[in-house]
Amino acid sequence: MSKMDLRIKMGIKKLSLGLIFMGFALVGCEPSNPFNTGPVYDTEANLAIDRVKIDEFLATEAIDSLYRIHDPSGVVVIVQKEGSGSRPTSGSIVYTDYTGYLMESGSVFDTSIESVARDNDIYLEGNKYVTFSFLVGGGNVITGWDIGFRRLRPGSKAKIIIPSPYGYRDQDNNDRIPPNSILVFDVSFKGID
Repeated sequence: MSKMDLRIKMGIKKLSLGLIFMGFALVGCEPSNPFNTGPVYDTEANLAIDRVKIDEFLATEAIDSLYRIHDPSGVVVIVQKEGSGSRPTSGSIVYTDYTGYLMESGSVFDTSIESVARDNDIYLEGNKYVTFSFLVGGGNVITGWDIGFRRLRPGSKAKIIIPSPYGYRDQDNNDRIPPNSILVFDVSFKGID
């Protein structure tokens, strides 16, 4: 091999190593999620704001109850009728009728009860208004439901007040639920599997 061939080979090697190094440098500069261009949701700050609003609501709203549970998460469960039996745990299937409304305005945004949907002009033709079921810890309901129902026994009737971080956060994809809304659910806990 001639000196010229050796220099060309060494030059190609250096160029290849340089390109590899530049590739790693570029990859290292990329954000982990290139679609995450907005501000990060501040759970703690929103919980602090919502706790003040919930405390004011509870201080002024006359709500009949047997007792109230102030979960460390910020979710408040107001038991109006005590049930019996075991409370649900992860993997339990819960059956419930419910009506959800915004704490600040009282506007109903969802229900499993047809008459309530009709009375609040949210009835959808073809929608089945039946007892709703969900898997606790299954990720198919808002986190506030998982927290709230773990505090209830089958047969209970309760109000579950859910701070926005455990509801729909700052999502802006539902006309009936503005971003950072505190939610209240009137629930009738029918049973558990």
